[in-house]
Amino acid sequence: MRILGISAFYHDSAACLVVDGRIVAAAQEERFTRRKHDSGFPHNAIAYCLREGRTSLDAIDHVVFYDKPFLKFERLLETYLAFAPRGFRSFRMAIPLWLKEKLFQKRLLREELEKFSGDFDESKLLFAEHHLSHAASAFFPSPFEQAVILTMDGVGEWATTSVGIGNGREIAITKELHFPHSLGLLYSAFTYYTGFKVNS
Repeated sequence: MRILGISAFYHDSAACLVVDGRIVAAAQEERFTRRKHDSGFPHNAIAYCLREGRTSLDAIDHVVFYDKPFLKFERLLETYLAFAPRGFRSFRMAIPLWLKEKLFQKRLLREELEKFSGDFDESKLLFAEHHLSHAASAFFPSPFEQAVILTMDGVGEWATTSVGIGNGREIAITKELHFPHSLGLLYSAFTYYTGFKVNS
């Protein structure tokens, strides 16, 4: 089975090709564009992975995106409603981008992937939850058959910290800490406060 993983539209866009459970190629887009933390669609990284794997997008069984945009949008709406009307200015700035692009990422991804294969089969496109993506990227390439997996970051869809159990080819998330409780966001706040750029 050939799986192409894609991360894009936030920071550090990347692609990874996994064939029969083995990583064949992986690259960040910034290595090709020379733009630090490039968030654009990873055209170059995908091309590199396909070239290294001596394959084409048509031969890929699944293309997996690292996030579930609808769940993230749900979190944003609930957060804005909980803080209304104080958060209206932020809401007014964020929502147009979501309504124009982010809510329709499946279409955007399909359009970008069609540049590699004019008749890309949309049914191959899957979306994984953010923290499950982190857990999988740590556990599956590891030498361990079983492991406890701890994932901590700013925020995914709702989860900010998760604990999972990796067992063979399965990962089960057993516990999650949800937004707004987040060590990652606390770290980002201190990073910003001390004058550094967040996510750098």
